[in-house]
Amino acid sequence: MTDLPTPATTADAAARPAKSAKSAARADVTLAEWLSKRSDADLVTLLQLRPDLAVPLPGSMAVLAARTEQRASVLRAGDELDTLDFAVIETLVVQGAGDGGRGVPLPAKTLRKLLSDRVPAATVNAALQKLRARALVWGPDTALRVTPAAQEALPWPLGSTTELPDSLTEPEITAALAASTPQERTLLEKLAGTGPRGRTRDAAPGTPSERPVQRLLAHRLLNWIDEETVELPASVGQVLRNEPVSDPHALVPPHPDSTKHAPADINAVAAGEVGELLRHSAAVLDALGGSPAPVLRSGGLGVRELRRVAKQTGIDENRVGLLAEILTAARLIGKGTPEPAPDSDGAEDYWTPTTTADAWLAVVPPRRWTVLAQAWLDLDRFPWMIGLRDANDKPLAALSAELRYVHAVRDRHAVLGVLAEFPPGTEISAADLGRILAWRQPRRRRHYRLEAVANTLAEAEALGLVARGAVSSAGRALLHGSPEDAESEMAIALPEPVDHVLVQADLTVIAPGPLTPELQDRVAMVADVESAGAATVYRISETSVRRALDAGATAAELHNLFITHSRTPVPQSLTYLIDDVARRHGRLRAGMAQSFLRSEDPTLLAEVLAAPVAGELALRAVAPTVAISQAPLGEVLERLRAAGFSPAGEDSSGAIVDLRPRGARLSARGQQRPNWRPNPPSAEQLESLVAELRAGERAANVRPGQAVRSDGSRTSTAATLNLLQLAARTRRPVHIGYVDAQGVATQRVVEPLKVGGGQLDALDPVTGAVRHFTLHRIASVALVE
Repeated sequence: MTDLPTPATTADAAARPAKSAKSAARADVTLAEWLSKRSDADLVTLLQLRPDLAVPLPGSMAVLAARTEQRASVLRAGDELDTLDFAVIETLVVQGAGDGGRGVPLPAKTLRKLLSDRVPAATVNAALQKLRARALVWGPDTALRVTPAAQEALPWPLGSTTELPDSLTEPEITAALAASTPQERTLLEKLAGTGPRGRTRDAAPGTPSERPVQRLLAHRLLNWIDEETVELPASVGQVLRNEPVSDPHALVPPHPDSTKHAPADINAVAAGEVGELLRHSAAVLDALGGSPAPVLRSGGLGVRELRRVAKQTGIDENRVGLLAEILTAARLIGKGTPEPAPDSDGAEDYWTPTTTADAWLAVVPPRRWTVLAQAWLDLDRFPWMIGLRDANDKPLAALSAELRYVHAVRDRHAVLGVLAEFPPGTEISAADLGRILAWRQPRRRRHYRLEAVANTLAEAEALGLVARGAVSSAGRALLHGSPEDAESEMAIALPEPVDHVLVQADLTVIAPGPLTPELQDRVAMVADVESAGAATVYRISETSVRRALDAGATAAELHNLFITHSRTPVPQSLTYLIDDVARRHGRLRAGMAQSFLRSEDPTLLAEVLAAPVAGELALRAVAPTVAISQAPLGEVLERLRAAGFSPAGEDSSGAIVDLRPRGARLSARGQQRPNWRPNPPSAEQLESLVAELRAGERAANVRPGQAVRSDGSRTSTAATLNLLQLAARTRRPVHIGYVDAQGVATQRVVEPLKVGGGQLDALDPVTGAVRHFTLHRIASVALVE
């Protein structure tokens, strides 16, 4: 490879004339000294960007400086750096500024000149400011240095940015792969999946050119290392793994192609998806409430149960898996033993709705959507991986532990966050989003392969956060952390509920849009859903009318329902159906003996007792109009109706009771909550930590005079008290060693004000506040000279 032209090499820098003493002093500053000269605001920013540096609180700047150079901390900070930031780091390392205080510092002016042919000076300055804020690059503009461990954080081999490229471009790689043979493609895919280097005798000179390895070397899909070793170029491996190809020389972010849509159209499409989401979610809750799904021995929801719910609800299996994940994250589905317990004697635990599901179903649609969308955004799992094969070639089950990934929330927010940066209505493809993310976070580029980004966008579209490749207004508000605004935006986007239906002559009822909650409940009570969508079609039958009568409705109320809310004339067939079912309904009454059966018509009761069903239920007459049975009331009603009778259930007062099945429910208490993630410290807390750090630094730099070290004996305790009382009388500062209640030892320089009652009251000269120290926790005291 050919090096890019550089105005000054490391040797040239060593041969420069000696600078003035003042300049040399600035160049020889250590990292700890540079940190100590930073303002409190700069240190607060450092701890915000790298919170691991503050745990536990460093006792001095030297400790803080040592932590900033630790490899693990530097690698963690490197995850937030973009391609330009790494180009700055690599340039500093190549120029010799990467050996801590022992390397040759590089002036910022020289750095800007080295990168001037690719990025403007202002852009380089912004990258320097970003790296300085994280203490990855430090020192004055005349003598920049880079943390030694930063070289290990580079997402590509050293020199990839500072040397001219000789690798194939992405289109060239794609064309070369298309022309490769199946044997060559298999070899490349093996290297892409296991490791870039491979050993083969075909790499030796003199090997026939038609051999696969030699052909791949000739097409530059492999690099020659030695006679027995070849290496897969990084860009080729990225193409094979379907990752976004990252170019170390691209120091400006990619500019994707975009398509503009009207924001109103985006919101309308999103609202349509939300309507389907809420309907399907209610259907899944109803299916699992009626028949809870056993929990697999290894956890999760089994494939057979997933298919059963899909068949019962008419929803695609993949969508059922996604809904199960979201509903569980929202605590609307839980794992446990429901009440009433299911009939199956299999697993002890079942997946079934919680009591929270009933409250969720009762609220308005925008709020229901907000609950589900927020649960998905905070979900530390990848639902789109359901059905993929694990390392043992077994399919991954919904709700299983294998779908959990620590980076799921971060990756999801990263993808949607980039999309939300574009103006409303802007559509960006998944491939372009992956390229942008790979440029912004090259160390994490494998997280943004095309499959992951495309599936994330597909899930976001299913939840109405994204539509036609653009973020909806409600989704944008939710991503910005405002659930209230998101709910308001979704309320505007969703169609207004309608308060009327269209009754057809074939006993179907058409709802031309989402019904008002009250009308929805009343229609669902007397009719069954036949097809759902933007317009829902209900079917009225003898069974559905009987269900409404069982729930306490009267024939007059059902007639009034359709007369009042139907925009079409009520067909005579519906009137006859309601009257016929109502005439027969309730002539026979069932109660509990276990259960009882009564009728004002002795002939009707005698007809029941003479029927075969009487033997099945062990009915026994106790009066001309009353019979009893040991079978449960629900079974009595079910079997009598199957035999052609029309009994109605009643309670002890004789009132009609609603015996419709409610579905199993679990207590929401104790169900798994979303993973707890610590809140970052506030600015006030970090300011307090910086003040503590300044106080410890001051204590470490003072020269102690007369000193007393406490060993717990009476003599040393008395000497400590005497020295503190002397300092309080003479108003002299003291250097104390103190162990707090958590066992953390610190050093402080304070001015004693009062000693007594087992406590030292002292003024902190850094913060100006009066602090209180327990005397028995003071390990040492020394007067400050």
